[in-house]
Amino acid sequence: MTAPELVTEQAGVAVVPPRRGVPGLKLIKMTHGLQRVTLLFGLGLVAVFVVIAALAPWIAPYGFADQSADGVNFVAQQPPSAEHWFGTSVRSEDVFSRVVYGARTAIAVISISLVLSLVVGVPLGLVSGYIGRWLDRVLVLFMDAMYAFPALLLAIVVSAMVAGGQASGSGGILSAAIAITVIFVPQYFRVVRNATVAVKTEPYVDAARVTGASTVRILFRHILANVTQSLPVIITLNGAEAILTLAGLGFLGFGIEPTQAAEWGYDLNKAVTNDVSNGIWWTGIVPGVAIMLIVLGMTLAGESLNEVMNPLLRTRRTVGAATSVEKAAVAREVGDV
Repeated sequence: MTAPELVTEQAGVAVVPPRRGVPGLKLIKMTHGLQRVTLLFGLGLVAVFVVIAALAPWIAPYGFADQSADGVNFVAQQPPSAEHWFGTSVRSEDVFSRVVYGARTAIAVISISLVLSLVVGVPLGLVSGYIGRWLDRVLVLFMDAMYAFPALLLAIVVSAMVAGGQASGSGGILSAAIAITVIFVPQYFRVVRNATVAVKTEPYVDAARVTGASTVRILFRHILANVTQSLPVIITLNGAEAILTLAGLGFLGFGIEPTQAAEWGYDLNKAVTNDVSNGIWWTGIVPGVAIMLIVLGMTLAGESLNEVMNPLLRTRRTVGAATSVEKAAVAREVGDV
């Protein structure tokens, strides 16, 4: 019999292990009314695209670059039909299949870019804010210089440098993700660095320092958990920005080769160049709607999370609710008189 079991038996009290709730359920319970509807709707839209990306080979009737099936070539710019639900493109590709596989490309680029941004931006922000001195000044100057560049222009330059003129397959996805990462790193750096500067003089940090804890332990054991509360909000909003940046790169011709991966921005470029003037709407409408829906989902989720996790907004909402209750009470008293 182990020591905990012995103590429990002697005390005569049954110890029930703590129940772990569903991740994110507590956060959803903190929302109310329209805010909850907005959050769930946004998360639902994002979940739909994640499922589509995961099941793309089983959902799409053809490959993203297929121009024929069973030895029969597809007709270029064919309108929607039973064989091609969203029609075909100028390259004789099935639009529906490219939109489905485009979700996989978008989710992959978002995931890689956000993970890389966190891995690079958060540690740099911690080190810069905690150590300070010349290292902080150099990092702040460098990040501010990066942040001053127009986002899309910086992404184009980095994408061209990384891809080296070869934007094919996984290399194209990786180069696009790295290009977007360069845009996001200064944002995470600034948020974490400013929060670290604010908490590094707190008593619990001083106590850890006095007990002889190393700098690495102080940063990642004591400070990290207290400076990352706002990161989920930034991640969701940056996900929407990543989609738009990826689409912009593809539209301008700096994205992924169409024979290597489906990308919505490239499809929009071809639709505008070859189809719009001829009255062909389906090749541009469908990928455009896909971009709009996934950006809408991430934006709604991010704004709702911001209202829940931002202390200032929570305070305003609480004060507003209290004021409404007071007004209702005064109205009832007046009515009774």
